[in-house]
Amino acid sequence: MLSNALIFLVNTLFGLFVVALLLRFYLQWARAPHRNPLSEFLRALTDFMVRPARRLVPGLWGLDLSTLVLAWLVQLAEILLVLQIKDYGLGPAAGQTIAAAALLALVMILKIGLYVVMAAVIVQVVLSWVSPYSPLMPLANSMTRPFLRVFQRRVPPIGNVDLSPLFVLVLIQLLLMLPVAYLEAAVGRLL
Repeated sequence: MLSNALIFLVNTLFGLFVVALLLRFYLQWARAPHRNPLSEFLRALTDFMVRPARRLVPGLWGLDLSTLVLAWLVQLAEILLVLQIKDYGLGPAAGQTIAAAALLALVMILKIGLYVVMAAVIVQVVLSWVSPYSPLMPLANSMTRPFLRVFQRRVPPIGNVDLSPLFVLVLIQLLLMLPVAYLEAAVGRLL
C-alpha cells in the first residue's frame, strides 16, 4: 500500500519535471516567443539543471540538446527508482536491466513528446474557436505550426475549415498505437 503511494508520487513528480524539460526543448525548437509566461515559468523551473548541463552537452544546429538529455536522464532515474521501490533486485543482470531501462526511458520520452504535441494542437484548435485573439494564441500557433504546415500544404480547407489538426491528431494516435506501443512492450519485456 505504501509502495503504491510512493510509486505514484515518484511518477507524478518526475513525470511533471520531464514534461517541463520537454516543453522547454520543444518551445525552443519551434522558435516560440521567449517573452511569454509559459517560457518564463519553464526557464525558472528548469534553469538549475539546464545551465550546468549546457557546459557538458553541446547544442546541435541551434537546438539545446542538454535539455533533451536531461529529460531522458530524469525519465531513466524515475524508472530505476520505481524498480527500486518495487524491490526489483538488479542482481547479476544489472547491466541488462539498466540498458533496458535506458531504452524504455527513450521510448517514454518519445511517447511524452507526442502527447505534448497532441495537447498543443488541441489547445490551439480550442483557442481558435473560443478566443482567437487570446494572448496565448501566438504561442499556440508557433508551437503547432511545424506540424500543421505539412498537412496545410497538401489538404485545402473545406468550407473554410482547416482539417490539418485532425490529420496531425490521427497521425499521432497511429504513432502511439503502433510503433511506440510496440517498442514499449518489447523493452518492457526486457525488464
